Amino acid sequence: MASWADKLREFNASKAGSTPKDTTEERKMFEKYYLEWGGGRKRDPTYASIPCFYTPLPSEQNVILQKLREESRAAFLTRKSAALLENEELQKLLDLLEENLSAPLEDRMINYEDYLKVKDKVSPKCKEYFSALTFSKLYKKDPHGRIAIVEFFHYVMRKVWLQQSRIGLSLYDISGLGYLREADLENYILEMIPTLPQLDGLEKSFYSFYVCTAVRKFFFFLDPLRTGKIKIQDILCCSFLDELLELREEGLPRERQECNWFSAASALRVYGQYLTLDTDHNGMLSKSELSKYGNGTLTSVFLDRVFQECLTYEGEMDYKTYLDFILALENRKTSQSLQYLFKILDCEGRGEVTMFSLNYYFRAVQEELSKHGQDVVDMKDLINEVFDMVKPAEPERITLKDLIKCGQGDIIVSILIDVNGFWTYEYREALVAAENINNR
Repeated sequence: MASWADKLREFNASKAGSTPKDTTEERKMFEKYYLEWGGGRKRDPTYASIPCFYTPLPSEQNVILQKLREESRAAFLTRKSAALLENEELQKLLDLLEENLSAPLEDRMINYEDYLKVKDKVSPKCKEYFSALTFSKLYKKDPHGRIAIVEFFHYVMRKVWLQQSRIGLSLYDISGLGYLREADLENYILEMIPTLPQLDGLEKSFYSFYVCTAVRKFFFFLDPLRTGKIKIQDILCCSFLDELLELREEGLPRERQECNWFSAASALRVYGQYLTLDTDHNGMLSKSELSKYGNGTLTSVFLDRVFQECLTYEGEMDYKTYLDFILALENRKTSQSLQYLFKILDCEGRGEVTMFSLNYYFRAVQEELSKHGQDVVDMKDLINEVFDMVKPAEPERITLKDLIKCGQGDIIVSILIDVNGFWTYEYREALVAAENINNR
């Protein structure tokens, strides 16, 4: 008796010589619909004249195209740099403005007619700044139809500075896509240190810590989603670059240096605090070490949440993570800091602070107050007061948007995480009264 395998072989052999069914009709239908839907339609001849508006970046394997792109970008930035006004041209521009003042001369202003006369006399590189739009922007309803030459000159200088900064930052944009990665910005600041007189006293051994300190401010505020890159446009629009370049002034007052995050005094202060907290000298901070920060008034519950949410290494915090922590606490009014702190306050991980979360944090504050012999405040009243301050869109649920919108986010955060902040808020009226008495 033949097996099933033999029968299968016989069946396949009988089919091998058979011819397929006529598929002419199916082919005709396929061709019809294929042509109707554009599959076989001839390209319109105008497509040949439409320029290519998108060219994909060359792959990493294509070394020649990568090098060509780098050289092309370098040549482009060189041309842009050559088109910028030099100091001599700026000085000549100021002299021409001074020579063509409009009456009355003591106001040091210029009308549109004289403005155009100066435009005819300046170098070709200067002419782009003499537009009617620029004049209208600077015009402030002067009865003689004039603008201040000082304001116009400052406008030109600002534009030149922005272009210089854009070109300088673009040189470190390895990808050429208009943003800087952390390593790119580190290289930019490291090479800038020798050009800043206010940093002359820094030892080279401290350079890496200074660069880390400076770069963290850019990334904390300009990259809150932690993508690892910042748009060059965002760097130019914020004030941080101005603060950094302020260190070029040789006679910068000490008060301004202390207020400037990028100054040597500020960087040494922050790093000195970190070393002081690091009592076991292992280069990292444990929870017990971080609890000594400031006056040691941050609650243990808050610190627990910090170590749960923030990047740590075997339960300890490195300098970079510490910098984010410091920037958040020292700038509690900003939306970026509130976003950082809100993530910690949201102990349920649901994107909202509920009554449970408020109870959780207030209980820790109450415990600390009791340890120091302070009066305990009714927790229910405190929670109601917080909701009254925030006025959330949904009752008994505070979102990040609610916290930022209420304008009192810094106060609310302080009374939840800091015993000193809570005490200052609770006795604010008595403190104001005492201050008024002292000022008399």
